[in-house]
Amino acid sequence: MPTERLTFTGHAGHDLVARLDLPAGPHLATALFAHCFTCSKDIPAARRIAARLAGAGIAVLRFDFTGLGHSGGEFENTSFSTNVEDLARAAEALSARGMAPGLLIGHSLGGAAVLAAAGQIKSARAVVTIGAPFDPGHVTHNFGAALERIEADGVAEVRLGGRNIRIGRGFVEDVRAEALGPKINALHKALLVLHAPRDETVGIENAGEIFKAARHPKSFVTLDGANHLITNPDDAEYAAGVIAAWAKRYLAMTPPAPPPGAPEGVVRVSEADGEGFLQDINAGPAHHVLADEPVAYGGTDRGMSPYGFLAAGLGACTSMTIRMYARRKGWDLDHVSVDVCHDKVHAQDADSRAEAKADKFTRVIRLEGDLSDAQREKLLEIADKCPVHRTLERSSRVVTRLEDSPRRG
Repeated sequence: MPTERLTFTGHAGHDLVARLDLPAGPHLATALFAHCFTCSKDIPAARRIAARLAGAGIAVLRFDFTGLGHSGGEFENTSFSTNVEDLARAAEALSARGMAPGLLIGHSLGGAAVLAAAGQIKSARAVVTIGAPFDPGHVTHNFGAALERIEADGVAEVRLGGRNIRIGRGFVEDVRAEALGPKINALHKALLVLHAPRDETVGIENAGEIFKAARHPKSFVTLDGANHLITNPDDAEYAAGVIAAWAKRYLAMTPPAPPPGAPEGVVRVSEADGEGFLQDINAGPAHHVLADEPVAYGGTDRGMSPYGFLAAGLGACTSMTIRMYARRKGWDLDHVSVDVCHDKVHAQDADSRAEAKADKFTRVIRLEGDLSDAQREKLLEIADKCPVHRTLERSSRVVTRLEDSPRRG
């Protein structure tokens, strides 16, 4: 996933630092991601969601709000309203690049911010909230005893998410005054609400209020077992997949014509997890699957193995070829299923070396319907004529080249 580092000017004139995650293939749409309160653009959940969307052709801009992460300014001088302004500035920066955002995603207070900012971002067609509060003032309960010091002294240091951060009185007053209900009701954009039932930071009742205030089209998906920051990789993967699948319904994502020599387009495989073997596999914007290795081989078993995909291709092609032939003949075939097993066997017949092995695929085909013995035998014969079967039986040519990439300085 190519990533650009860029800056744009925030509400108070400070440089805000952002990452623009770009699709390796065609750019079909753009999303703007707002991180959680006191977090940064680089939290694991944001990275995984951005990677998954980029794999589907959606570029994602994630940035640090004023005074957070690598951005300039002092957070104690910000408010909820200035965060909303920063979001609008981020959308303007994307529009200036010809990448006006069609999708807005916000996590926690960032989710409340995208709901408040959505009316200003005319290009947006869909909004996603993750663990967002319906009442932004809800976040002040996390300030504990520091809340009295903030109100008395104008600013105080609060420990949130394992770090100390200075909160100003203006932030508290502004966030308490914000009323999202009317803005959600007037959203006029598709809305997806994601929330964990056991979220101890922002209760699940907030998701219910957001959903109730919104008009259709709207969707509500629970992130069962997830915590507020979605730190579990499986939870982040699930959220990313749901967002990617849902967004395609509302974004205009027309893929370009496939390149010459690749009538079915490009199948792009990219690492989803640099520590294990998890891979994102995308065939255009509409088709996504995961590949992995079993736990015993150092993987996380969140997807089929490469040989599993090879066996799946053989099984699918076999079933389709049988169905096509039976349909053309008008035979009474009700259902086809194919079990495929892969193994390595000694191949003395194919190679003079005794230790050499060959790949063995075993198919078990089930045909249901009122078929004669002769028809069944013919369909078994036809199974051997499926294109993938023929490809596996004859030698194939694999051409590999290394793509040029900029050198790191």
